[in-house]
Amino acid sequence: MFVMGNVLQGVATVLDTVLWLYMWVIIARALISWVNPDPWNPIVQFLERVTEPVLSPIRRWVGWRMGIDLSPIIAILIISFLQIALVKTLNDLARQMN
Repeated sequence: MFVMGNVLQGVATVLDTVLWLYMWVIIARALISWVNPDPWNPIVQFLERVTEPVLSPIRRWVGWRMGIDLSPIIAILIISFLQIALVKTLNDLARQMN
């Protein structure tokens, strides 16, 4: 049973890292949007292509409030919730199996 615990521990660690990196990609996109970036820049295109599938549904759901796009903040809050709830649950399950 300890093997399954180690696998769950590995999944939790990888998931936590991926969520952490994605949060920083969203922050980078939000910061770049303040300076009117060149749309043909490969970095700008990458950031938009990677974050738009997550931010677009949030933007449709929330809409524009006070002329401010709140979707990055909401996405970061969702990522933080997943890190606390899902990753911690996987870690606890892994500890119980060991």
